[in-house]
Amino acid sequence: MHLKDLIRFFTHPSTSGPRSALIIRLMAGGVFLSEGLLKFAYANQGVGRFTRLGMPMPGVLAPAIALLEIVGGLLLMSGLGTRLISVPFIVEMVVAILSTKIALYFGTSPLPRPPAPPFTGWWAVLHESRSDYAQLLSCVFLLASGPGPWSVDALLQRWRSSGRKMTQRSTRPAAVVEF
Repeated sequence: MHLKDLIRFFTHPSTSGPRSALIIRLMAGGVFLSEGLLKFAYANQGVGRFTRLGMPMPGVLAPAIALLEIVGGLLLMSGLGTRLISVPFIVEMVVAILSTKIALYFGTSPLPRPPAPPFTGWWAVLHESRSDYAQLLSCVFLLASGPGPWSVDALLQRWRSSGRKMTQRSTRPAAVVEF
């Protein structure tokens, strides 16, 4: 794949995917939006959580991730830049799983224990990662399928396409009518 093709993949995504992509976009975008807002509303979800996890520069990173989740969540929900925003969300979810679930498995997590058993081990990881896993796979789906026909991306493509048709019509010579 050439760079031009890669850029086109992200900036002119296929919109012929399923209409049901809207449901996935609304679910994933809504969760990212609410989680981003929570990071600003509650320190234990933002800077405090990032500090306990040992993340670098938690005072900068937590608000940056929160802003990514708020803006990106809105973009996903609208279907604007769907493939572009899916990439950082995929990276974010992989980092979230690796930074929280490995320690949970071994029982060394600096985060509060799960509210009910299992508290450690494989079953605890599976239970506690269900939302992360759903978000990750939703974004992988949206990256692969595109935003679907009910999206701002599809609307923009229709506008661009109709604009090209109008331009092509106006550049053609007018038919000569002789009497």
